[in-house]
Amino acid sequence: MPKKQLTELFTPFFATITDPRLQRGQRHSLLNVIILALCGTLAGADGWVDIERFCQHKRKFFKRYLDLPNGIPSHDTFGRVFSLLQPAALLACMQRWLESLRLAVCAEVIAIDGKTLRHSFDKAAEQGPLHLVSAWATQTRLVLGQVAVDSKSNEITAIPQLLALLELTGAIVTIDAMGCQKDIAADIIAHGANYVLALKDNQPTLCQKVHAFFRHHDQVGFIDKSIKRIQSTERGHGRVETREYYLAAAPMDLPAEEQWLGLNTIGMVRRTRVQQGKKSVEVCYYISSLEPKVRKFAKAVRSHWGIENRLHWILDVTFAEDQSRVRKDHSPANLGMLRRLALSILQRDTTVKDSIRGKRQAAGWNEDRLLAFLTGFSRD
Repeated sequence: MPKKQLTELFTPFFATITDPRLQRGQRHSLLNVIILALCGTLAGADGWVDIERFCQHKRKFFKRYLDLPNGIPSHDTFGRVFSLLQPAALLACMQRWLESLRLAVCAEVIAIDGKTLRHSFDKAAEQGPLHLVSAWATQTRLVLGQVAVDSKSNEITAIPQLLALLELTGAIVTIDAMGCQKDIAADIIAHGANYVLALKDNQPTLCQKVHAFFRHHDQVGFIDKSIKRIQSTERGHGRVETREYYLAAAPMDLPAEEQWLGLNTIGMVRRTRVQQGKKSVEVCYYISSLEPKVRKFAKAVRSHWGIENRLHWILDVTFAEDQSRVRKDHSPANLGMLRRLALSILQRDTTVKDSIRGKRQAAGWNEDRLLAFLTGFSRD
């Protein structure tokens, strides 16, 4: 990579971001701070001190590609910049980068789910732990957007904000029971997408009606051929898990059916797990705008479950997100965004056959590999 090309890689997407700092006394450009922080996060650094430490060890490398007249920023500088930087502005830049890849979400399953950063609370400032609601493209494994709220209960208000940021035409949006709201369903339809929404006691009348419908048909052995069904079984790690998917046209007598825009079908999923001789059964119910095609429904439900181990679990285990003590102002949300962008970059890469942890180590140990991850992500 020729000198300065690293800056040129980021400039089209980050050049317009507003620097929140006072102009006097600035020793490091905002763009350089963002580039260094992302590179450090890619390479295994899990906080501002680690990012400074990594960049200091690689300062000769970074000086080949960045103008650093004042050297590497201190961890205090990283912390101060990202505590002041508006998360919405940083997210807008990242979304421009994703849009440049021309990744179509048509027929993609977009899972929306929240995750609490457990150690981001600050008792002295009376600040609770931050909760990040993310939109995740399950096939391309990219985080498409993120909204920060101060508690899980606020997901209901965060989801419409997140939907407003996304291009969803042709996609299937999946959300857990917290997001099973009439306005959210209507919003998804207005975006030209379909929805699969988990149904629980936050919609008690509707949930009871759907439960009664499937209980009746279960008791007679699902002899009604209009109810579509498929089954899958997986074995591994000492357990056997069977999943049964059922999908039916929405009954005409569903309560307030006309208030659920686009509602076409209702679904049930029964998961039976046998492990070490112990059997457990879990049953979940759904409403959906999908047509009665059970395979598409099953794919959407299964893809949504994957957000836990392909996004949240990796963020906790590989990026140590739950252990992060970054707390000040906008820092937790911005660092969370850097982690999700770094994870998207590493998951999109197909040149290295390794775990995310192994790829982070490769980026930290091998400068050419770090550059390859960045440039490869930007290649259509």
